[in-house]
Amino acid sequence: MARIVIAAYGSRGDLVPLTDFGRRFVDAGHDVVMTATPDLVEEIEGCGLQARAVDVELEVDPDMKDPLKEAMKLVRPSGMRKLGENLLAALDEVPADVLLLTPFAELAGHPLAEARGIPSIGVRLQPLSTTSAFPPSLVGAWSAGSVLNRFAGRRASGMMDRLYDNTVASFRDQLGLPAKSARKMRRERTAAEWPILHGFSPSVVPRPEDWRPGLEVTGYWWPQRPTGWEPPVELVSFLESGSAPVFLGLGSLILGKDDAARISETIHDALVQVGVRGVVQAGGAGLEVVGDGVMTVGSVPHDWLFEKVAAVAHSCGAGTTAAGLRAGLPTVAIPSPGGDQPFWARRLDALGVSAATVPRPKLTADRLAKAIDAALTEPSHRAAAQDLAGRIAEEDGAAMVVTTVEKLIRA
Repeated sequence: MARIVIAAYGSRGDLVPLTDFGRRFVDAGHDVVMTATPDLVEEIEGCGLQARAVDVELEVDPDMKDPLKEAMKLVRPSGMRKLGENLLAALDEVPADVLLLTPFAELAGHPLAEARGIPSIGVRLQPLSTTSAFPPSLVGAWSAGSVLNRFAGRRASGMMDRLYDNTVASFRDQLGLPAKSARKMRRERTAAEWPILHGFSPSVVPRPEDWRPGLEVTGYWWPQRPTGWEPPVELVSFLESGSAPVFLGLGSLILGKDDAARISETIHDALVQVGVRGVVQAGGAGLEVVGDGVMTVGSVPHDWLFEKVAAVAHSCGAGTTAAGLRAGLPTVAIPSPGGDQPFWARRLDALGVSAATVPRPKLTADRLAKAIDAALTEPSHRAAAQDLAGRIAEEDGAAMVVTTVEKLIRA
């Protein structure tokens, strides 16, 4: 039995996929502890894992025009230092033989693994490492050719090292480690071929040929349902009362009240124009769409819900993108600027799954209605999605994580 710690932080979509290999570790007889935001601790424990709460307590005014900018304080050095300190405190007395680190946990996680003399592995839902195939997924959906793509990747890494050098130094000092720059630590990890496992399908993003050894694409990791979960009775009744609806949601995106109300009205008007029913996920934006033939829901497992809908319109977070592909559903992409959403929207378009990309700032009822109608009536999108779903079903990303970690522990 090994003591495995999954050091993680982020939105719901960043965390719940990790319960797939977390549960596999437990089933294989290992002891597993996972960190998570306080609101997800109970759910993760319901999947059979031990959980430790970690939070940064960002103060976001829901009435401000763009609370997303306020939430971005997390990625500032002060926010990442606070997160790292809280993560180290949460794991202070947790024994571990290996650390699995998500991107937000890496700054503190690398020094922690070094201080304890244990191995670590990166676990990512997006491709971030330098390649000629595309720029890092967090810098947008553009591609400027192999040379500039690699330049963008190297430049992004260098900027991260400079931005967080003092933050990393504070963690090393706290853990009693000798001084070492973030740049030197990165170079050492590269030279040692530090393993990073990517939880997406190679049929969606093939492993770049110029990635160094140690960077692997495993296939998707699927969120586990908590023991005893049952769907809301009202939702079951709605789904059974008519034709298959369209799913619409913006994931964990945070919006001000005015923007949330505007988008809710836009969704309602678009559904009326197309003449289809809808299930709207409130999400971080707090969407609320009321009317005949539409229902607003909270958190519902996508693997259960997407089996019962005709198409999906979403913001293209990694987790929702994966769930829609798994279900073989045509998609309408509604990405927000920044982050990985434009990257996944572009991949959906390239794969023929997406009927249209409508960036959230340009979302109107007319554009959304036209895109939904295309998703439902143009058979090529459904055909592409179902073909891709068949290939994804043959993969087992969680099994590859378990095998890799067990080999590392035995080495």
